[in-house]
Amino acid sequence: MPNALVRRPSPRLAEGLVTHIERKPVDADLAVRQWHQYVDTLAQHGWIPVEVPPIDECPDGVFIEDTMVVYGDLAVIARAGANERRPEAAAAEQAVRDQGYRIAHVTEPGTFDGGDILKVGKTVYVGLGGRTNAEGIRQLTEALGSLGADVRAVPVQKVLHLKSAVTALPDGTVIGYEPLVDDPTAFDPFRAVPEEAGSHVVLLGEDRLLMAASAPKSAELFTQWGYTPVVVDISEFEKIEGCVTCLSVRLR
Repeated sequence: MPNALVRRPSPRLAEGLVTHIERKPVDADLAVRQWHQYVDTLAQHGWIPVEVPPIDECPDGVFIEDTMVVYGDLAVIARAGANERRPEAAAAEQAVRDQGYRIAHVTEPGTFDGGDILKVGKTVYVGLGGRTNAEGIRQLTEALGSLGADVRAVPVQKVLHLKSAVTALPDGTVIGYEPLVDDPTAFDPFRAVPEEAGSHVVLLGEDRLLMAASAPKSAELFTQWGYTPVVVDISEFEKIEGCVTCLSVRLR
């Protein structure tokens, strides 16, 4: 069975960075319960959770996806676009190394966050404009291109990360809430969903889509399209721009 890296929330979660939304109070205890539900759901659908040591001094540490991008047998470790998030990467790097992955790094002056990376087959879309810069994309292109990836930079201005705006279905169709997608024509094919949170799905295998409870209209649409939504409540993480994708690193 495939593994998924996860990291439990910091008690300082409410201090997490927000960029495109208004800050709201976060219930830290509820967030922990929601995190456990998320991890349990991964396990119930065939994923083995691998817990990375917590980093309580980093409020955003639970969003472990931002620490890396994994492609083939290579894990490229991020140099976060926000200085205060850079300490999150070290333990995550050790965890993915322990899983047998080769390691590469994006180095200064390059930056990237894993949430800016959307893999669709051999195409790797990288969001440019927020936490990921042009030098980071150049280094990613060099690292991933050697494995046959087609790395494509796409603009990100309206949301924190690329995967705050778009993810992809099992058939490779990119989905997004169109008002928050800078350039829908960058993705072929692209299908719009009716809610922002409906833009975020994790592929659990077969026809199953892990998604947030805050997007019921999108869940109904996915069902009409022949998929099986697997719904979790992540309301406390959504208050600090989190979504279902950024709470784990899925390894195969």
